[in-house]
Amino acid sequence: MSEIKIADRIISAQTEALIIAELSANHNGSIDTAIATIRAAKRAGADCIKLQTYTADTLTIDSDRSDFIIKGTIWEGKNFYQLYQEAFTPWEWHAKLFKVAREEGLLCFSSPFDRTAVDFLETLDVPAYKIASFEITDIPLIEYVAAKGKPMILSTGIATAQDIEWALDACRRMGNHDIALLKCTSSYPASIEEANLVMVRDLATRYQVISGLSDHTMGATAPIVAVCMGAKIIEKHFILDRAIGGPDASFSMDEQEFTEMVRAIRAAEKSMGTVDYTLTDKQAKGKDFSRSLYVVADVAVGAVFTHQNVRSIRPGFGLHPKFLPEILGKKAKIALKKGDRFHMEMVQ
Repeated sequence: MSEIKIADRIISAQTEALIIAELSANHNGSIDTAIATIRAAKRAGADCIKLQTYTADTLTIDSDRSDFIIKGTIWEGKNFYQLYQEAFTPWEWHAKLFKVAREEGLLCFSSPFDRTAVDFLETLDVPAYKIASFEITDIPLIEYVAAKGKPMILSTGIATAQDIEWALDACRRMGNHDIALLKCTSSYPASIEEANLVMVRDLATRYQVISGLSDHTMGATAPIVAVCMGAKIIEKHFILDRAIGGPDASFSMDEQEFTEMVRAIRAAEKSMGTVDYTLTDKQAKGKDFSRSLYVVADVAVGAVFTHQNVRSIRPGFGLHPKFLPEILGKKAKIALKKGDRFHMEMVQ
């Protein structure tokens, strides 16, 4: 697995996961809400806040033809233009939101959805770019973004293996090898049965990149499992309070939930450890409770060792039990008492 560096933050197999709070549409049309959400994300333990940079006109056209009507999602019946007109983050807010994030010590970057958004974000000196799931097939956009030389984080929600390879090739053609792939289920919300988190590990090994999870399931289970599968980036939609509503409210975490998720992720990371068969002092002390060979009945000089006078029992201060077959049938060199630790020097 490679590593990527976003501003001063290195992300590699040896580091903690980067936890991203996705603002998305959760400002609900208010810059004050957006600012309060960024500050709440910091309190909740996020490392990064992510925006989305588009307008309804840069994403689609205003049409009520059937192709443009959303079906089978929580946004049922709206056309694309209506949804994005409601959900977009005004571009004139971006500089202020980036400033607040930096003041809070958070990384801040965005998902651009067309070239004009990339050009705009470049003026804000973004440290990285996120390619949204539905844009992973837009190879010209990926090439344009990758050419800026910033780390690329790509969600794979609708991607086939071929789509992923084309997207990676696009980045590398532009000389950009700082790439992360996020497992994503493009369903809002996604069921836990759709999470398929074994893909987190496979993305990393198959494509030799940093991998992670952009999560739309409810709760913290998927992010925690993803970290145990090697995820080094976790992205989750974040909202001050689901009661304020908005297009993404139903599958976003509030501050308390996000805080608990971060704590659980950090605890899971601590529990992972490293491959190491040596014992800690505490583990070695536990050997006291293991089994070993003891004299369990008095033995006279020259008496034969049998199952009746030598046994493998607790505690673990005597001879290793693996030597019992070698001892049975042999004779005692010295007289022994019940409770003596057995040693090879006792054998004739």
